[in-house]
Amino acid sequence: MSGKLKASMTSPDGIRQDAAGSRAIPQDLDRDLIAIGQDQDPTAFKRLFADLAPRLKYFLIKGGMIESAAEDVMQETMMKVWRKAALFDSSKASASTWVYTIARNVKIDRLRKERRPEPDPEDPCFVPDGPETGEQAVSRKQDRERIQKAMALLPPEQMTIIKMSFFEEKSHGEIAELLGVPLGTVKSRIRLAFGKIRAELEALQ
Repeated sequence: MSGKLKASMTSPDGIRQDAAGSRAIPQDLDRDLIAIGQDQDPTAFKRLFADLAPRLKYFLIKGGMIESAAEDVMQETMMKVWRKAALFDSSKASASTWVYTIARNVKIDRLRKERRPEPDPEDPCFVPDGPETGEQAVSRKQDRERIQKAMALLPPEQMTIIKMSFFEEKSHGEIAELLGVPLGTVKSRIRLAFGKIRAELEALQ
């Protein structure tokens, strides 16, 4: 294979990687986001989530957010990505840039609601990180694998609510009514589901 070509491949858990085993290449992320927008493809969303969610969380924490707040913003961002994917235009921005822009807006909205001073859009914390080192690439790959494992091991009641919220675009109130459970239970199960994913990431530290 020519050294000038960067091949991509799919791992057994469905996550595409480049030949060096680092995170998904930009073209793969673009295709997954387009598939989500056009077909509401849950497999494409799972790949996109596994690649971008941990990076978003680290990015938000690096920008000064506490872990719990960063987790909330990451969750809301990925929900918006699922619901608004049809608006993505690969001719105007890459998938990662588009998702980071949503995360930036969610963070700003959260700060406004908390009545904190509006952040400076030119703040360096809003600028995506530069190219990763080899060590960082290995770390991201391990994160993706652990996220996939955690998602596969979610209890049925948590996975059901995650699917209804992300894939069926139902509000927390609608889910509570359909399942006949309190609204607090719905929110708790969603938080527990993401907590399992977070625990897998913390195990790396």
